[in-house]
Amino acid sequence: MSAAARRRLTGWALNALTYAVLLAMLAPVFWLLVSATQTQGRLANGTLDLLSPTFDAFSQMWQTIDFERYLANSIIICTGAAAFATAFASSAGYALARYRFRGSRAYGLTVIGTQLIPGSLFLLPVFLGFVWLGQNTPIRLLDTHVGMILVYTAFFTPLAIYFMRAFFQAIPRELEEAAMVDGSTRFGAFLRVVLPNAVPGLLATFVYAFLFAWDELMFATALTEQDAETIPIGIRNFIGNYNEETDQLMAAGVVSTIPVLIAFFATQRWLVRGITGGAVKG
Repeated sequence: MSAAARRRLTGWALNALTYAVLLAMLAPVFWLLVSATQTQGRLANGTLDLLSPTFDAFSQMWQTIDFERYLANSIIICTGAAAFATAFASSAGYALARYRFRGSRAYGLTVIGTQLIPGSLFLLPVFLGFVWLGQNTPIRLLDTHVGMILVYTAFFTPLAIYFMRAFFQAIPRELEEAAMVDGSTRFGAFLRVVLPNAVPGLLATFVYAFLFAWDELMFATALTEQDAETIPIGIRNFIGNYNEETDQLMAAGVVSTIPVLIAFFATQRWLVRGITGGAVKG
């Protein structure tokens, strides 16, 4: 077999593998969409009718649970946590990228090392801390938007710092030095020069933090009771002790995915720039 034939065969095999992986990833999405357009009886009996879809589940799901409240809570909590994590990471990431101080390397390793600890180990201490604050101080964090925003911000900020540090390292120092030569302060150069050039990295960090908080269930289950419950909690309520509203469960899954898809496709160009930009040091 010639070298050209081997290259063609290798290309075909890689393409076939790519399409196989893509098909495996899209199969659950296809099943979600199909199940959301079927009746509960069809899903229970396993007799799906793709030619006669129905959208009754999409209207019934709003009546079965207070889905508007779960959706609003998720938007508030996820947006707030993503904004705070991005803000903290931009300042800390810039400091680690530009300054060399005693313990900077150890600090950077410690920050990213926190991601090796399972989040479940923090659940009980955080819960007990929230309960203690509610009983002994005027501060109420359990089952509140503020409490969940603080938790999600704390969990994603270390990884966000790692992202932003790599991206700031890819921005040439000469840009800041030129601004300071023109009379700007270090902080002024950071605001007027560095941050505008770091918009793709900031946006990528924000989207990643938002997606992390949007799908989180464990802490939302333990730290919320009613006022701050998010979409994963609401979707779980379609499964009860004596009945399962599978069609409405699938419809809720479709509705909860729409904001994520909109956010991703609206920021896809800047998201890719943010990921690839931080991979190369200047």
